[in-house]
Amino acid sequence: MTKKIRKVAVIGAGTMGSGIAGQVANAGIDVLLLDLPSEGSSVNALSERGMERLRDPASPGLMSDEAGNRIEIGNTRDDFHKLADCDWVAEAIVERLDIKQDLYRQLNKTCSDDVIVTSNTSTIPIRLLTEGLPQSFAERFAITHFFNPVRFMRLLELVRGEHTRDDIVQMFDTFCEQQLGKGVVICADTPGFLGNRVGVFAIQCALHTAFDMGLSPTEADALFSRPMGIPKTGVFGLYDLIGIDLMADVAQSLVNILPAHDAFHKYGRPLPLMTKMIADGRKGNKSGQGFYREKDGEREVLDLNSEDYVAFERLDLPLAARAERNGVIELFNDNSQYGEYAWRVLSQSLCYAASLVPEIGDDPVPIDDAMKLGYNWIHGPFELIDQIGVDRFIDRLELEGSEVPPFLQKTRGSSFYTVDNTVLQNKWEDGAFHPLIRADGVLRFSEVRQTLIPVNKNASASWFEYEGAAVVEFHSKANALDGNSMHILRDAITQAPKHGLSGIIVHNDAQHFSCGVNLGGVRAFFEREDYDGLDQFLDQDFQQVVLSMRDCPLPVIAAPSGLSIGGGFEVVLHADHVICHANSVMGLVESLVGVVPGGGGCKENLYRWHEKTENMEKAAWNAFMNIGMGRTATSPVLAKQQAMLRTGDEFLMNRDRLLSSALAALPNVKKAAPRAPLSLAGKASFDKMQDWLNTAKDKGMVMAHDVTVGTEIGRIVTGGKCEAGTQASEQDLFDAERRAFLTLAKTPETQARIVSMLDTGKTLRN
Repeated sequence: MTKKIRKVAVIGAGTMGSGIAGQVANAGIDVLLLDLPSEGSSVNALSERGMERLRDPASPGLMSDEAGNRIEIGNTRDDFHKLADCDWVAEAIVERLDIKQDLYRQLNKTCSDDVIVTSNTSTIPIRLLTEGLPQSFAERFAITHFFNPVRFMRLLELVRGEHTRDDIVQMFDTFCEQQLGKGVVICADTPGFLGNRVGVFAIQCALHTAFDMGLSPTEADALFSRPMGIPKTGVFGLYDLIGIDLMADVAQSLVNILPAHDAFHKYGRPLPLMTKMIADGRKGNKSGQGFYREKDGEREVLDLNSEDYVAFERLDLPLAARAERNGVIELFNDNSQYGEYAWRVLSQSLCYAASLVPEIGDDPVPIDDAMKLGYNWIHGPFELIDQIGVDRFIDRLELEGSEVPPFLQKTRGSSFYTVDNTVLQNKWEDGAFHPLIRADGVLRFSEVRQTLIPVNKNASASWFEYEGAAVVEFHSKANALDGNSMHILRDAITQAPKHGLSGIIVHNDAQHFSCGVNLGGVRAFFEREDYDGLDQFLDQDFQQVVLSMRDCPLPVIAAPSGLSIGGGFEVVLHADHVICHANSVMGLVESLVGVVPGGGGCKENLYRWHEKTENMEKAAWNAFMNIGMGRTATSPVLAKQQAMLRTGDEFLMNRDRLLSSALAALPNVKKAAPRAPLSLAGKASFDKMQDWLNTAKDKGMVMAHDVTVGTEIGRIVTGGKCEAGTQASEQDLFDAERRAFLTLAKTPETQARIVSMLDTGKTLRN
């Protein structure tokens, strides 16, 4: 049997290699990161650059400084002998077969016979990688294809060769899923594997079809995004994000390895305009301009006909809004030019995915998983066909004379997924339904939900009975919270004890747990000048509901992943226990739009800092800075340092294990005790905060309205002009939050910030 992985080496400190090293270190494992030696002042310059990438605050590959300390850097000339002490060597060097094989021969000489070697290649077949190497090496060799950025992208394609041992595959499947937090898809050694083969086809199809139909980047991106259940970046925005030159290389690499009859070749050819853009240095975000650019603080978009940049205008497409709300069936039913564009892209992309069965395997679930985990699609290709309806999809293909893939044709009169006796099943190539089986402990609520009937639901949330617990799911856009969301949470809290349930779990399987309170609802209140209604929402629909989470006789666990910010984080703060994903981002960001946390966020932050520091003045200052600056923690480790999570709160590397872990933890969760009143810091601290704000404004660090907002935050956490030691209960702090929120919501400056955020995605502080 393969020994346990205790130390890992990564060879190649580029974007992918450093990312792999960072994620292994995040998992608590020591890493040796090597690259070629450099001339000059530092022989390890390439490895050092890899560490700099990991510490980039814009996309941190490390969860904490402690994780970074687990990485030892070096070079392949001076430190190659250290590989003998490693259990796994991951190769992430240039995509050249000759260079890779030279490295493997050196590894075979240096490392012991039980060291596992893998490659991160995305293009070279494993049979070529191991050609000419001893069988003993090939038996412990596999491809572990990570996706970029490694920390945040969930997909890992695990490719076995003809000689790869079963225990190696099983060990990596378990290790990468449980310790590295990946959704592992085991792939055959076919060109492009799964994710890139389908994902790049869809991107290229969307790109070429936009050019063919004369759509602008703005129009295409408005459709090839959230309306299709695809990230909002869009196809042209994605090219800019990744790099136009790099995406062209990716497409060309697939052209080079796919068989001549493959449908990818229809869209693999380079477009003349893009070839010219690359030659001119317009390569996307990294060069400052691509299909989009920022000039003088304003966004511009490339006119594909004139090749000049014009002012970017956000499109208001009713079709896109309907599809985002109701699903791709809206696109299918639309006969406009936009509907035709969506149909061309969807039909060809979904047919391409279906055509890969059985080439890539008999089970279509890995294709759906690859697109959801590697490309952040909300639904996989076969799930999308089910949404449209298999027969309707085939009928339209046949009506226009398009070829229907055999696997799709076999499914006529049926579907790809079904529920039979509360078991989710999917159709295989043999035409039969098989239970969809995940690893023990892996529960995706998006799949579990299909086997359940909600106890109560509305447009924003639902709650279910599952395994003896109440599971509350938010499901509005971005899971923004409104009165409907909080009504379902209140109902679950009220009804769960009556149903004899063991506890309440607040969890969902969306990309983000909750991006906060629905600002559109706040806007509606102030546009109607209905401040009594806003106060009612803050008090009864929010504050009292989150307080009932703690006062409920049953334990309440919050199990968030992705963003938990603003009001979403206030829900998390009031749970008895938190089990979150390792990539969770948490924080109270309300000050950025000119208000204060109004659902107990200020209260909880102050209490937690007081528990952490045991000094009320320090607690008040820490809460003042955290809330006033809208600080977020980009990992649970940092959240604990910032008093956003408690010592006993937990995090998991794999978000697919949150629900099962929460269910297992419920019997051992102790109810939080009622909060005792706090002795506030009082006037002296409040005056110092006002002095700090005015000085910061004079230095240009904050704007005038930030002083107004900061003053209200300071008033809440210190008691304002009251004497030091004045007692404040939880309800007193709740009331102070509401007063401050309402005061600020009436100001033109706050209203302008909220409108700007809703209409442009930016606050006036940006």
